[in-house]
Amino acid sequence: MKTAITPTRAENFSEWYQNLIVAADLAENAPVRGCMTIKPYGWAIWELMRDAMDRRIKAAGVLNANFPLLIPIEYFNKEAEHVAGFAKEAAVVTHYRLKMIDGKLQPDPESKLTEPYIIRPTSETIIGEAMSRWVQSYRDLPLKLNQWVNVMRWEMRPRMFLRTSEFNWQEGHNVFATHEEANEDARKMHRVYGDYMRDVLAIPCIMGEKTPEERFAGADHTYTVEQIMQDGKALQAGTSHDLGQHFAKSFGIKYLGTDGQLTYAWTTSWGTSTRMMGGLFMTHSDDDGLVLPPAIAPHQVVIIPITRGDEDMDAMNAFTANLESQLNDRGVRVLTDNSDMRAPDKMWKWIKRGVPLRVEVGAREIETSTVTITRRDLGKVSRETVSVADLGEAVVAKLDAMQRDMLAAATERNKKMIHDVANLAELESALADGKVGFFRIKYNTTQSPEFDALMEKYKITRRCLDDADPEYVFVAKSY
Repeated sequence: MKTAITPTRAENFSEWYQNLIVAADLAENAPVRGCMTIKPYGWAIWELMRDAMDRRIKAAGVLNANFPLLIPIEYFNKEAEHVAGFAKEAAVVTHYRLKMIDGKLQPDPESKLTEPYIIRPTSETIIGEAMSRWVQSYRDLPLKLNQWVNVMRWEMRPRMFLRTSEFNWQEGHNVFATHEEANEDARKMHRVYGDYMRDVLAIPCIMGEKTPEERFAGADHTYTVEQIMQDGKALQAGTSHDLGQHFAKSFGIKYLGTDGQLTYAWTTSWGTSTRMMGGLFMTHSDDDGLVLPPAIAPHQVVIIPITRGDEDMDAMNAFTANLESQLNDRGVRVLTDNSDMRAPDKMWKWIKRGVPLRVEVGAREIETSTVTITRRDLGKVSRETVSVADLGEAVVAKLDAMQRDMLAAATERNKKMIHDVANLAELESALADGKVGFFRIKYNTTQSPEFDALMEKYKITRRCLDDADPEYVFVAKSY
């Protein structure tokens, strides 16, 4: 069978993914090394994802703010353990002016900064400095902040949406009076992420704590949201960190307690990024192109007029305008494709872009006051003819069903990709046989040189401890 994306997922999943992004018109590689340009359709998806996440963040009592892009290097020196994780990826600003030298614009040697600035790879340090001024008393706590910004980490092996030198994200930073409050908050935001990915992105996740070997530098605890892609690899889609008092002590975040004593506060941080988009695309899409959950589809419905040149276009336009008005009244995001493309080309365009429902309208539909609705999910064609009078109700019901069905399909696929292994020999046998997915094994079994050798040979890592039984850890290859 002919498919829109070649090679197929089965033939070469990595190349299929790259070609999917192009076919769906989501993004392209930028002229800046390791960066991408997110195109309007891709950005529309991100905006819907961002807004849905932002509502949940605000419901947790968090306030949005915005902090500088450039961070003084002295701030990084205050938190060496944390910064060690980003040092090799840091982009550094050393000059503040350009000058024409030998016919080319170059950094003016006389404009060298006394102290370099780091383009933020993350903002714990500069936000910590602000918090040290904003928190004075127990009355100022808890302080809960979030920002939606772009960050830069000089990526050596870029891949659009998954790993790019510049990417967009949200990063939350909260301050509390006690460790108990901070840890509960870190766990709460962890649950917020898991609920969001299940309810909005239709992606079931493996939820758990990172092992000491994998936790965020400078954190006491790191809680992760791990997704299983169709090829069995893991994608870390979000993390929440209990930072203890490390940052509070480094940046002097203290509060005057009810006992009149100055006490160091306890902090958390948590973040998700445009990497979620890569996970979304790889989780649901097929060999014909993008498949989007209705919750974050820029166009939940596209109306496609099918004309052969002799139709009454005034009647067609009036008919489709009525359909669009009905759906708008139901809160459905709808677009009528009035372009001069041939009808089959229009259909392929919107199939590749993952629009959940296509509503096809021709002369017969106008005559009978009906429409044909086609679903775009689960790798199969589902068509139904409904009356115009029932269109709004039918579309809303189908969109709701698609959101549920996509989650159910991903959940069922995940179950087949989680494997219990009793020991390292069984793990190695499964990996050598090409079995893919998450392998659940006793954590203490991974504390050995033999496991280190398997990590090197098969490029696997410990993803997280099993929340249901922390004696076990999930192991997998990852993006």
